[in-house]
Amino acid sequence: MEILDGKKISNQIKEEITVEVAQMRDRGEKVPHLAAVLVGNDGASLTYVGSKVRSCKKIGFESTLIHLPEETTEEELLKQVAELNANPDIDGYIVQLPLPKHIDEEKVLMAVDPDKDVDGFHPTNFGKMALDMETFISATPFGIMELLRRYNVETSGKHTVVIGRSHIVGRPISILMSQKGKAADSTVTLTHSRTKDIKSLTLQADIIVSALGVPNFLKADMVKDGVVIIDVGITRVSDESKEKGYYITGDVDFENVSQKASYITPVPGGVGPMTIAMLLKNTLLARERHNKA
Repeated sequence: MEILDGKKISNQIKEEITVEVAQMRDRGEKVPHLAAVLVGNDGASLTYVGSKVRSCKKIGFESTLIHLPEETTEEELLKQVAELNANPDIDGYIVQLPLPKHIDEEKVLMAVDPDKDVDGFHPTNFGKMALDMETFISATPFGIMELLRRYNVETSGKHTVVIGRSHIVGRPISILMSQKGKAADSTVTLTHSRTKDIKSLTLQADIIVSALGVPNFLKADMVKDGVVIIDVGITRVSDESKEKGYYITGDVDFENVSQKASYITPVPGGVGPMTIAMLLKNTLLARERHNKA
């Protein structure tokens, strides 16, 4: 069994980007600039955005954090999005989800300029991804594909079962792994909460991508020997015995499933770090595209 170490690979990617950015500076060129819009004070969102800002600083990107109060109106947020769309200094930006309940998330995401949508959430980018055209791929699926590539995990002709059909992970990864190319050419079954007898499908799977958000859902008796496990789930479970009062776990019963797996991602330290690395990669791609335009 080999651990798919997202932390190690994400650091490699950041080092590669750091070299590129240093060369840009040496040539007197504009370096990539990533902005993040955060509305309110959701704990997980604050942590995530803080991590993105620190990563930008570390690799030499410019970064801007726009932190708006919880009571910000939809109209005010849309005005902020329009300003970022029009700002030539900003190569890419994200609007951190979830947004407060009084704001229509879909309306806000639709307002983001697809050429600056480094999260890859805009329908234009999702559609281009589905058609195998050059675009911004949503950072988590992009990170999974990169992890499989860099560990040379054989996917061609394999049966991949995806658990979860979200627009952010489940659906895009099912499309990407069925396309032609490295870490792809797989036969994909997309399962979800309405799928009957998921166990019968996971037992057939050579590769399982679980993005359900249910702690320890995937048990050892649901997988065959030699399976490749990609655990996207990340859930805080209350535990008073821990210093923080909780621990982080994934969708997979890691201790027991890892004994049968050929490759497996840990939680934390697997897919999570890759998501931030690929967001930075998308920002670099955005800057290159704007430079060509």
